[in-house]
Amino acid sequence: MSDGNGTTVVEQKPPMWLVGVGIAGLVLGLGALAWSLSLQTHLNTAQQNLDSANKQNAVLAEKLQNTNERMRAQGQTLAQSVGLTQKQLEDKSNLLIAAQKSADAATKKLQSEQAATAQQVGAVQNDVSTVKTDVGGVKSDVATTQADLAAAKTQLTRVMGDAGVMSGLIATNHDELEELKHRGDRNYYEFTLNKGAAAQNVGTIKLQLKKVDAKKSKYTLEVSADDKNIEKKDKNLDEPVQFYSGKSPALFEIVVNNINKNQVTGYLSTPKGAATPITVP
Repeated sequence: MSDGNGTTVVEQKPPMWLVGVGIAGLVLGLGALAWSLSLQTHLNTAQQNLDSANKQNAVLAEKLQNTNERMRAQGQTLAQSVGLTQKQLEDKSNLLIAAQKSADAATKKLQSEQAATAQQVGAVQNDVSTVKTDVGGVKSDVATTQADLAAAKTQLTRVMGDAGVMSGLIATNHDELEELKHRGDRNYYEFTLNKGAAAQNVGTIKLQLKKVDAKKSKYTLEVSADDKNIEKKDKNLDEPVQFYSGKSPALFEIVVNNINKNQVTGYLSTPKGAATPITVP
């Protein structure tokens, strides 16, 4: 190139690679700027979110503090209530412990007294055992007597008399007669008559043995009562021989319960209201 003075000016152009580098740097600068702007936007959004979160945390913290205060107040109230209950429980426990100690002492005393009583009872039982032995012997005798009486009672019977009247209980031996006397329903007079002997007073009447047949167990009597003589002929062993006697006639019964060769033994039975023999002092 000429500058007008005849001097030739040579223009030097920059190398192409340098231009490329510049363009690349420009593009990078623009990218960095865009990234910075985007980052700033994200930072602003994050800051806003952080501020919102902080506000929410503050609200939650305040609520949590209020909740803690309420729980603390409730806890203090519950602690006071539990404290009173615990005191009552301690009082009751102390009372129970004292009562248990008293019961233990009473139990020991009772056991001691029971031991002493047991010794006394043991001594008494020894004495009682001795008495029981004696009583046992007496009971055996009584049981034997009762058995004998029971045997006698079972043999007491009622039969039809020779006058056609059902008799009272009759006795076939001395023991049964004693049982009848013990009952006390009638008067009883025992007798023993010998053949050929004079008439014998029995109660308020007289009896005389006229005949005896020991083999056939039969006998004949003469009865004298109310100025009358009545013959009771061929009567059997244990047969009630009946007749009426007295101002107000009452049934008398004669029972012969033992017959020998020339002798008979028996008894006369009269009502309780009948006359009784006069006893001469």
